[in-house]
Amino acid sequence: MPRPSHLSPDNILRFLQVRTAPASTAEIAQGLHLKKSDNRPLFKMLSKLKKRRAIEELPGGRYRLPTRKSERDAPGQKSLQDAQRRPQSLASHDEVKGRLVLHHDGYGFVVPDSPIPQLDGDVFIPRDAIQDAMHGDHVLAKIQHLGGITGAQRAEGRILRVLDRAHPTVVGLFRYGSQQNVVLPYDTRIQHEIEIPRGNELTPGLWKKLGFSGADETSIRLRRIPRLDELDGAVVNVELLRYPHGAASPTGRVIEILGRPGELGVDTEIIIRKHHLPHVFSAEVLEEAERGAQPLSESQRAGREDFRHLPIVTIDGETARDFDDAVYVEHRADGGWHLQVHIADVAHYVRTQTALDGEARLRGTSVYFPDRAVPMLPEALSNGMCSLKPREDRLVMSALMEFDPSGHMKSSRMTSGVIRSAERMTYTNVNKVLEGDPEMSKRYASLAPRFRDMKELALLLNARRNEHGSIDFDLPEPVIEFDEQQRMTNITRSERNIAHRLIEEFMLAANRAVAAYLLRRGIESLHRVHEKPDVRKVLEFEELARAFGYSLGVEDLQQREVAVRHGRVPAPAKAGRPDSYGHGRERGMKVALPAGDLRITPQHYQRLIKKVVGKPEERIVSYLMLRSLKQARYAAEPLGHFALGFDEYTHFTSPIRRYPDLIVHRILKWALVHPNDAPTSSKLRVPTAPGAEAALYSHKNLEEIAAETSEAERRANGAERELMDWKTAQFMEEHLGEEYDGLIISVQKYGCFVELFEVFVEGLLPIGALEEFAGARCVLRERDHVIVALAGGGGAGRGRGTRSSGSRVVSGRATAASPPGRGAKPRQLEWHLGDKVRVRAERIDPMRKRVEFALIP
Repeated sequence: MPRPSHLSPDNILRFLQVRTAPASTAEIAQGLHLKKSDNRPLFKMLSKLKKRRAIEELPGGRYRLPTRKSERDAPGQKSLQDAQRRPQSLASHDEVKGRLVLHHDGYGFVVPDSPIPQLDGDVFIPRDAIQDAMHGDHVLAKIQHLGGITGAQRAEGRILRVLDRAHPTVVGLFRYGSQQNVVLPYDTRIQHEIEIPRGNELTPGLWKKLGFSGADETSIRLRRIPRLDELDGAVVNVELLRYPHGAASPTGRVIEILGRPGELGVDTEIIIRKHHLPHVFSAEVLEEAERGAQPLSESQRAGREDFRHLPIVTIDGETARDFDDAVYVEHRADGGWHLQVHIADVAHYVRTQTALDGEARLRGTSVYFPDRAVPMLPEALSNGMCSLKPREDRLVMSALMEFDPSGHMKSSRMTSGVIRSAERMTYTNVNKVLEGDPEMSKRYASLAPRFRDMKELALLLNARRNEHGSIDFDLPEPVIEFDEQQRMTNITRSERNIAHRLIEEFMLAANRAVAAYLLRRGIESLHRVHEKPDVRKVLEFEELARAFGYSLGVEDLQQREVAVRHGRVPAPAKAGRPDSYGHGRERGMKVALPAGDLRITPQHYQRLIKKVVGKPEERIVSYLMLRSLKQARYAAEPLGHFALGFDEYTHFTSPIRRYPDLIVHRILKWALVHPNDAPTSSKLRVPTAPGAEAALYSHKNLEEIAAETSEAERRANGAERELMDWKTAQFMEEHLGEEYDGLIISVQKYGCFVELFEVFVEGLLPIGALEEFAGARCVLRERDHVIVALAGGGGAGRGRGTRSSGSRVVSGRATAASPPGRGAKPRQLEWHLGDKVRVRAERIDPMRKRVEFALIP
């Protein structure tokens, strides 16, 4: 598979996105680590991007993204991030900036850059109002229609213009055509086929293979270009040369041939490019990493605290290769506890304003797929000198904490150090030692007492954390098992044992200790924040949980119903006649709005979790609770962490794979080097010398990094989740026709999502499959989120699915049951959250890459 050049439109646009100021060609070349031979292609690429209005050129030959110009030239406006923090108002204007999210059916929504208080939800954009925008583009939309009530208005609009393009490249299937060659995008939300002009289907490698000397327009016209088997139906990555405009389709040129659909590893390559994940390190970055990955010298050890005499260990998964944390626990004679958490000193190797630093910031995080990883740092560092390998000297940043006998932290201090890990432990083996496994206990006899101390301290820390209301959702993740040929053999549930929990508790304690230290010093830093849930999400959860007899128990949680002007809903079914739903006069629409402020604490969630532990509905209720919470993010302000119950929290323990942790390390180093110095004003831009280990950052800088890394995290999570869905679909494709028992975990208008018991797979039971089973029309009854069959009897079509006459049977509402007695009224078929069902794997939805089930008795 060819390796793409690091000179590409994608990299240029990402470089300009990261920079806070316009860049000259020399600065772009330096930032992308280009060779002199790349200068001419760079100028051509900049010219093309300028023609496509993807960038703009300023006087003096400097370039920037178009959005930067509009913001800077607009009178009285600040930067985009300032505008995003400032609430927009529907009363003051009818134009909204935001990100366009398209549906595969063609319509979309504009997600505003900043919340609009009067607006309920996003701005709906009909299919015919999308104009030339593509999914993910940053756009300016005009609101044309408002509905609903004051304080909860629904908006519909149209796209005025595209402010910033999201896709410099598109990955898809190449197809030869009689008139025009095209690429069909893998992202179904990209509505356009990409036209490939004659000759632009050939990569440099194919030109060479065909014996062509050049790829200019003249030589293309004079040559006969044959159809190539390696291209037709191949997966390719395309650089867009022209975006859609009016009736004109976008055009592009093939820059990579990734392979054939279904070939080993091609799915991962597709996801990497679909989500625009930086995945190729430049020669300069690799060289810098290799220079740093040298054995430690005495000068590097000098001035550091020496921990090499202690039996410090790393505890990670079986397949882990980047060991960035190591731990040591000591039970004091007075009953107290001493905990050491040692984290790889990545800031020593990745200095400020270097090629390595720029690449790490661009990536933001490592991305982990089932069959490979896309690391934030080159392997020479991530799996080499920064990895805390056993019996090798390594530089660390250490958090040393003292706890009283009950697990309350008494004091902590931070220091730079050097360690020599005594052993590379796995979660499985530590758990076996703690469970008394004879083989593991004998192998690690010298460390076994330490592990028992770790377990005791971890349980104490967990108990203290629970006192603060910390929420612990023990929801499993899918784990794919492969054979020696990398073929999938099973999809199982991840397991968390006590070894996972003790490392989790120790990392939480270290992160919190570092955050508290920097706050006491008054030093600006990055924070990991998790804000209080939205009142509407809590109300939605209460409605769903009520079906199981549960509630968060929030006091004064009320809502008011308000009539929607001009809104109408279908007529409800008449008593005893479920098939009458939707017949008759429409009723006025009402919406539920929160009646006051939300007085909710983590303890509300924690108490409910304890109620459902071990019960059949635990999985469903925990999932619903998790959906009601906001997503954690990075911020420059210490906003607290709702789910953990912490007033202050940061990320310090994974600098090999998370850029925010590296920033916190640099700030901590500055604080340790200047123990008595007060930081400069956060309003001032703090100059950072290139090549520094320690650094301070201005508040504005931290805000920029927080926004970038939060977005990088969401991008990585989306890519990981989508590839897992693809792998699951591929696995289930080999098992179509097989029958499984499952649990309904979500109910929607279009069907139920079912989680299987035998394999950890989730799929859709479509509304059509339910209607085929029931022999009747099925609809969602929204008041209790139940799908009901509207026929008078459950056996209208196939004589199955009647309910027993007693209390409702969880597994019997959608399966065969005893028929009602003679003369008895037939029971209505219903499907509820938490119902057990028997299904057959029926088909794979090629568009959404998910399995669809059919219901069987």
